[in-house]
Amino acid sequence: MMKYKRSIAATGHHLVSAAAADILKAGGNAFDAAVGAGFAGAVAEQTLTSLGGGGFLLARTASGSTPATEIFFDFFVDTPGLGRKGCDEPHFFPVSVDFGGSQQEFNIGLASVAVPGTLKGLLHVHTRLGRMELADVLQPAIELARGHELNEFQAGFLHLLHPIMTMTEYGRNLYEPGGRYMQPHDILANPDLVDFLLELPRDRGESFYKGEIAAQIDRDMRQGGGLLTYTDLAGYQVIERKPLQANYRGHTLLTGPMPSMGGSLIALSLALLEQMDVDVEWGSGAHLLRLTALMREVERLRGQGVCTPEALASWLAGDAIEEAAAHIRLFSRGTTHISISDREGNVASMTCSNGEGSGYFAPRTGIMLNNMMGEDDLHPDGFHSSPAGERVGSMMSPSLVLAGDEVELVIGSGGSKRIRTAITQVLHQIIDYGRPHKLTVESPRLHWDGECLQVEPGFAGDAVAAVREKVRVNVWDEQSMYFGGVHIVVPGRLGVGDPRRGGSVVVVEEKA
Repeated sequence: MMKYKRSIAATGHHLVSAAAADILKAGGNAFDAAVGAGFAGAVAEQTLTSLGGGGFLLARTASGSTPATEIFFDFFVDTPGLGRKGCDEPHFFPVSVDFGGSQQEFNIGLASVAVPGTLKGLLHVHTRLGRMELADVLQPAIELARGHELNEFQAGFLHLLHPIMTMTEYGRNLYEPGGRYMQPHDILANPDLVDFLLELPRDRGESFYKGEIAAQIDRDMRQGGGLLTYTDLAGYQVIERKPLQANYRGHTLLTGPMPSMGGSLIALSLALLEQMDVDVEWGSGAHLLRLTALMREVERLRGQGVCTPEALASWLAGDAIEEAAAHIRLFSRGTTHISISDREGNVASMTCSNGEGSGYFAPRTGIMLNNMMGEDDLHPDGFHSSPAGERVGSMMSPSLVLAGDEVELVIGSGGSKRIRTAITQVLHQIIDYGRPHKLTVESPRLHWDGECLQVEPGFAGDAVAAVREKVRVNVWDEQSMYFGGVHIVVPGRLGVGDPRRGGSVVVVEEKA
């Protein structure tokens, strides 16, 4: 039964949106489209996501003869090392990524690779909720892998990650053929990935997780100073979880439970915002001071452990929220996302990441594996400190906002540590200020990095000056992918892609 006259997809690349549209036009549902877009993104957004990374998908099935079902598919990465006793000389070293207004350090190399989940996750979601043949869902990604034009955004990201993309001879042959690094409008082809995808409908990922590819990855890791083992790959499982639910000003937020720390921190931010009246003008000095204080307070509470659903519930049950809100009142005086809804009312919110990439490619696949073991915000107790076989925490938070029993908003973002602040600011503007969706996504953002308030251009000078009296402020020259990439869909109505990360929206109208 058709609930809406249109299906909508918002992604970070026009070719990924086109892939989702092709699948929706062919009769696929939102979950077919999300899976197809996930594979297409691994080709066209190769600097942001990969089948060798990890992710989450929040699904809500259409309500009709049966109630809507909500599932949070967790296919994020595991810590590696099962069946192996450490590594004498780990291949693990830092690189610095310059976002233009701020730098962030990451670690890469074979020892930065965590157990990948995206490939198995996409296949799992398709089996559970898709209805098209897998070969048809994969077709757009296969065509992109045969050759597609590199756009300005992806070329810019490739430039940022040059040391990672060209760490190995394989990477140099792929991205720097003939000694010339890929430039905008060059044709990027990945023939090994074409062959791998063509084999998937028959193989279903067995060779990658339990076959010869897995065995070769194990050998490469043992010889090259990595930790990932055959046992890690063979034992990896997708987990279906219940979404974290939080209420905010008459709306219901469905977001990521653990291991997504980001979901709990967004819920915490909204709980604190709900203690405030909407009594200041958006973008004013008072408003920026309030948001700065909110970010600082959330970071302080995160340091105290209020970053899991259980800790959040316990904290909210006490009387500490008034004290935290008082702190705010007193003061105020790094990934890609896909949002899809179909005409039947199915919705999918999916965020995937390869980190920055490890530099290592799984043999004969064209797939670069992740560097999740090298991201400091995912390992607060230190790199390689967790035992093997544990799910790694994440800031990724694909989310839905409900009004009553209706999905009002499908939302998520890329952006590493900035994911939670980007999503919170967008929800704050839409729900509290009623600002138009496109204007909200394109409006300037803030991020407290622990020492300095990073500020996009576009706020009034006197507003920024008011904040500068309280904290150190760095105003950027232009908007940047550093501040996330929030792609949203309002089912049946509209979608908005974030221009910071090449946002693209497609609308598929019902045929008359």
